[in-house]
Amino acid sequence: MWKCLVSTLVVPVRRQTTHNMRLIMQMHTISWELYAKKLVLPKQEVNMAQIINGNDMAQDIRKNLRNELLQFVAAGHREPHLTAIIVGEDPASKTYVEKKVLACKEIGISSKTIVLPKSTTQEELQRLIEQENKNENVNGILVQLPVPEHIDERTICNAISADKDVDGFNEINIGRLALDMECIVPATPLGVKTMLQRSNIQTFGRNVVVVGRSKNVSLPLAIILHSDGKHAAKGMDATVTICHRNTPAKELAKHCRQADILVVAVGKPGLITKDMVKPGACVIDVGISRIQDEAGKFKLVGDVDFDEVRQVAGHITPVPGGVGPMTVAMLMQNTILAAKKQISNRTD
Repeated sequence: MWKCLVSTLVVPVRRQTTHNMRLIMQMHTISWELYAKKLVLPKQEVNMAQIINGNDMAQDIRKNLRNELLQFVAAGHREPHLTAIIVGEDPASKTYVEKKVLACKEIGISSKTIVLPKSTTQEELQRLIEQENKNENVNGILVQLPVPEHIDERTICNAISADKDVDGFNEINIGRLALDMECIVPATPLGVKTMLQRSNIQTFGRNVVVVGRSKNVSLPLAIILHSDGKHAAKGMDATVTICHRNTPAKELAKHCRQADILVVAVGKPGLITKDMVKPGACVIDVGISRIQDEAGKFKLVGDVDFDEVRQVAGHITPVPGGVGPMTVAMLMQNTILAAKKQISNRTD
């Protein structure tokens, strides 16, 4: 009797226990699923820098220049003419000049390209430049740099008439720029200035660091950035620091981290890293180098570690597609300006 009673009692208890265990396990599983969902945190968003698109900006400028030139020609003036001179067979130089010629064609500027052999002497090049200086149908002259080692670059830049020096490399134009006087401003620094203005980047009183000290880019750019905006050169009233190859690495990093605007023009890939940039700073990458990637393919890169720096910067220019297109656009603008100035000088 007792055995029957125990048996009768145990079976329901076991069934109940099994049922309860199943419920507990189900609840346990559900609770873990809910807990696991809570553990899956959303990915932390990184505020990427706003990219300053030089291609789009340059395209808009070229369109405006085209309209300006149509009015200029409609007023009875001849279309401006640009002469480009290449010495040697450097593929990069040919590519750069081709881009400039295409821009001329798009805007309505006539042009010609003179390619001289690498063996051309400095005297022969100077004689050619002098011929173009005297030709009233030529409004702008440029010699694509670099030139062969046996030719002195500074002498050649100064051989071009200051009125036709659309690159802005003649020492007369550089000197006038330094004195806040009206002049033809070097195309790349002018391109950087225009990018800052069009992107509404405030420069008045801001800390700007220029890394590089080339006489054709970094120096005139530093002059533009620090000059008085009330004078003819229309400077940008910034507080400027120039760093260069002899600036110790620790000092370079320190200066860069203090910059509201950081401009780099060295030609050393990846020089500027994420830890060297002030959060929210505007980073302008003027450098351009051709490197080979792991797959053996060549690509163009700047002086800034773009993917890393864009995570901390407020604005950044890419390479390619940043300063380069703006340089070409400013060269076109300088050519039109030179043509108008020459007409004005002849009528005065």
